[in-house]
Amino acid sequence: MAKGIFITGTGTDIGKTYATGLLIKTLRRAGFNAGYYKAAASGNERRPDGSVAAGDAAAVCRLSGLNDAPETLISYLYEAALSPHLAARLEGNPVAITQIMKDYAALANRFDYVAAEGSGGIVCPVRWDEDERLLLEDVIHALALPALVVSDAGLGTINHTVLTVEYARARDIPIRGILLNRYVDSEMTRDNRRMIEALTGVKVVGIIRPGADEIDAEIEDLLNLFEK
Repeated sequence: MAKGIFITGTGTDIGKTYATGLLIKTLRRAGFNAGYYKAAASGNERRPDGSVAAGDAAAVCRLSGLNDAPETLISYLYEAALSPHLAARLEGNPVAITQIMKDYAALANRFDYVAAEGSGGIVCPVRWDEDERLLLEDVIHALALPALVVSDAGLGTINHTVLTVEYARARDIPIRGILLNRYVDSEMTRDNRRMIEALTGVKVVGIIRPGADEIDAEIEDLLNLFEK
């Protein structure tokens, strides 16, 4: 069974998919058998045959060199660019935890390391109907994974990152590290990094510069993120 990490972010469009692809790429370049999983993804294109493309998984495969069919790496695909709970309300096929656990386990038996990407920020409803109410934290607990937080390196990140870490801790989700995306070296970004570590007690394990094709991090720090 693979070691895993759940990748969440401080908000939507923070760069989780990009960061996840680079994380897997970095591990695979170093000779480790690393793979990808995502429970639910919205905002995907619908093909002429009516199927929905797995955009996030396709992007990760391109970045990391994974050869898997993207549609096999995401359990629930929605066309509407909405939170999964609302997309499912409009399109059908609501999320089921049992299916997520089954799909993740299948990948965990093929890879030694699996990076599981979340949807949106840490407070994301993945299902909300008369039958069941699920938040992203329920997915994390079902998979029994610690989390890695992807944050923007710029202005406002101290507040966003600290709130994300504290919310996760209040839900008994261990945070193993933080990645700072869109990192341009300056007095502000250096101070942001120092203040995030001081206020959360969590290490910034790496940075991602604009347009980078790899994470600026020690490989041991990245491997230590994962939990069996």
